[in-house]
Amino acid sequence: MKITVDYNHADNQLIVVKDAKYIGDFAIRIQFNDGDEKLVDFKPFLNKSNHPAIKKYLNEQLFKSFKIIDGNLNWNNSDLIFPVSDLKDSKIDN
Repeated sequence: MKITVDYNHADNQLIVVKDAKYIGDFAIRIQFNDGDEKLVDFKPFLNKSNHPAIKKYLNEQLFKSFKIIDGNLNWNNSDLIFPVSDLKDSKIDN
């Protein structure tokens, strides 16, 4: 028996962040390459964290400095980064 995988099939598409816009109050509207769009509120995550490396992102200017790198939201060279699947599910947890 020969098993083949069609990597061009839509179900096998790697989901990545296509675009992201800071909305305000630590919320980012994220567009994914599959056409889905989510508004992700990072404020509860930042407020709950006790780690100084995360807590520092309650500085709004620092938080707004994210970039899209390799299809993911990235702050300060991976200082803060989340799995794309969590961003897509709008589930940002400590």
